[in-house]
Amino acid sequence: MTEAARPRVAVVGAGAVGGYYGGVMARAGAAVVMIGRRPFVDAVTANGLRIDAKHFQATVRVEASTELSAVRGADIVLFCVKTTDNAATARALAPFLSPSTVVVSLQNGVDNAEQIRAASGIDAVPSVVYVAAESMEPGYIKHHGRGDLVIGPETERHTRLAAQFERCGIPCRVSNNIEGELWVKLIANCALNPVSALGQAVYGRIAASEDGRKLLDEISYEVLVVARAAGIVMPGVDDRAAAMAVTMKIATQVPEQFSSTGQDLNRGKRTEIDSLNGFIDRRGAALGVPTPVNHAVYTLVKLLEDRK
Repeated sequence: MTEAARPRVAVVGAGAVGGYYGGVMARAGAAVVMIGRRPFVDAVTANGLRIDAKHFQATVRVEASTELSAVRGADIVLFCVKTTDNAATARALAPFLSPSTVVVSLQNGVDNAEQIRAASGIDAVPSVVYVAAESMEPGYIKHHGRGDLVIGPETERHTRLAAQFERCGIPCRVSNNIEGELWVKLIANCALNPVSALGQAVYGRIAASEDGRKLLDEISYEVLVVARAAGIVMPGVDDRAAAMAVTMKIATQVPEQFSSTGQDLNRGKRTEIDSLNGFIDRRGAALGVPTPVNHAVYTLVKLLEDRK
């Protein structure tokens, strides 16, 4: 990568997703700084960022800081914090951005860009993140599969951004129906995340269970019905079978993945369930659409979460 093409990248929230994408971009030659918690910063400063990916193993050298001010001068900011931290982080981040900085939301859920914009005025780029990754310990990212992105809508700015991701080895597609694409991913998130967490099972084990598949199907279908009621057009998803196919595709592509909801619960951390099944439960209630299975798994995850 030439110096002219070498983007300056800041990762805000250096967990599994931010660690993976930031690490891949650094491996390709981008100048990367990662903002995270003290244990992560200390580990990366001392030993570099270790990535155990499906197709490569590498230790990359990146800058690391606990301070948001480290984003100064970045061309691209990968916004990877938990959805529950959107507003506070966006407000704190805004003063350190230049007018040309592009902020990309690499998060679960469908309305993160809107939340970021409402809290701070930052015009964040929404993205659909298809990666299975896990933070095994501070500074060590285990990659279980995929790693592609979808961004949108189709603009010159987003086309240039996609090209930068591609040059760094990250497949990236631009869609003019990014809302629909986000909802497609939401189907799989709502089905697999809570079932993996509550059942303490990786995706492949759920997919191999007849009762597990029935539960995934019920959750996926409820998300489809809510999407229809909300007027969302999801590419390639127009009936119950197609909704279930979305979930099963993810489950079979990354069978070793244990959901981020499960990882958070097992570490005593707050989950993103409010942005997943909780979102569907609330949106369904507002639209007059019953979502009993999404409500049930949401409630069970919240009960486990509240133990801490």
